[in-house]
Amino acid sequence: MTCELILGGARSGKSRHAERRALDSGLSVTVIATAEAGDEEMAARIRRHQTDRPAHFRTIETPVRLANALRQEAAADRFVIVDCLTLWLTNLLADVDTLGPTDDASKLPRFRHERDALLETLPTLPGRVLLVANEIGLGLVPEHPLGRLFRDEAGRLNQAIAALSTRVVFVAAGLPLVLKDA
Repeated sequence: MTCELILGGARSGKSRHAERRALDSGLSVTVIATAEAGDEEMAARIRRHQTDRPAHFRTIETPVRLANALRQEAAADRFVIVDCLTLWLTNLLADVDTLGPTDDASKLPRFRHERDALLETLPTLPGRVLLVANEIGLGLVPEHPLGRLFRDEAGRLNQAIAALSTRVVFVAAGLPLVLKDA
């Protein structure tokens, strides 16, 4: 299995870079999309991604059970794109109404189960898997506890995925910068 992580800011060109990598592979491509259309703006963003994607890419929508979807879709002759880990994390934390004094989402059972399942599953998958994620730790400290928890967990998740990945790329202004290529 080859695992790759593409990081970058909003509208940095991450998805387009992931799609180019998949096209260049010559393999059959499946996109696991994690976004949910909670409002019209998000629905429009989803439609834009769908329209921009090559027509022959197969798309599976999986807002939460990512490890299960990867086990079903990964194959030796397939290139799987997960777009995106950050929205998946949003979905996992969406049911958190209030937090006590914690900066650790591992105390949240659904989050812990799905995150652990993903990290255990990735190294066992056949084929090529590319995960897209936002790098959100470069901005301001969020004002609210849930925002800080989200930022912290996104950073922890990105670090864990990067450690499992053979290649990590940071995309800014559509330009890829290779951080790791082992």
